[in-house]
Amino acid sequence: MAFQTYSARLVRSAPLNDLTKHLDFEIQGVPRFGFVPGQWLSVKHILPDGEELTRAYSIASPPSENGRVAFCVNRVQDGLMSNFLCEMKDGEELRCQGPFGNFILHPPMRDTIFIATGTGIAPIRSMLHWVLSDESRHQGKQLWLVFGNRTEKDIYYHDGFVHLAAHHLNFHYQPTLSRGGPKWGGLRGYVQEHVPSIAGDRKDMHAYICGLAKMVKTNRDLMYSLGWDSKSVLSERYD
Repeated sequence: MAFQTYSARLVRSAPLNDLTKHLDFEIQGVPRFGFVPGQWLSVKHILPDGEELTRAYSIASPPSENGRVAFCVNRVQDGLMSNFLCEMKDGEELRCQGPFGNFILHPPMRDTIFIATGTGIAPIRSMLHWVLSDESRHQGKQLWLVFGNRTEKDIYYHDGFVHLAAHHLNFHYQPTLSRGGPKWGGLRGYVQEHVPSIAGDRKDMHAYICGLAKMVKTNRDLMYSLGWDSKSVLSERYD
């Protein structure tokens, strides 16, 4: 099956920390680019020697009427694609295909725990902005985001999540740091240390987990040990 290839023009690049950028692209040639929050695009780049690189990047923004998608890109040493993306200038274009993926919100809506580390926040950011933008989507259900990182500078989109929590009383933002500084007043430790206090003895919730494989497995196993059904725990890993 052949998938349509799109051209995406970079319209904004913003640093999230020393190694990570938020990149806004506008899909060219379509009045509206449709996708489901949580999905990803296959990004393509031709190297000088003619080799084609293809990498998957989750969309970090909710669907919009302006045909834009955003990526949260961490620059990796010797990473050809991540360095290409982080060095792009406004107005430059790349090719992509998609959207793809089944890491999406599954009905019916329930009280939900979102668990992420690092750039694993990308698809969950898309989900949260979309679901909280319309009361009929979240139906007043209680939503928690447990977002784990090392230090304060690693908390991507922190101000945005603080803003969401301030305007939606049913959204509970809980960043946690494994190496937080002395002035850090939030949670400390790893994400799995804070999930049981949210879940309690409930088994009627959903969990969406995204990050590196070890973290994803640890939290999936934790949910199962708490008696959760596997269909209530959805996950996507980045390695």
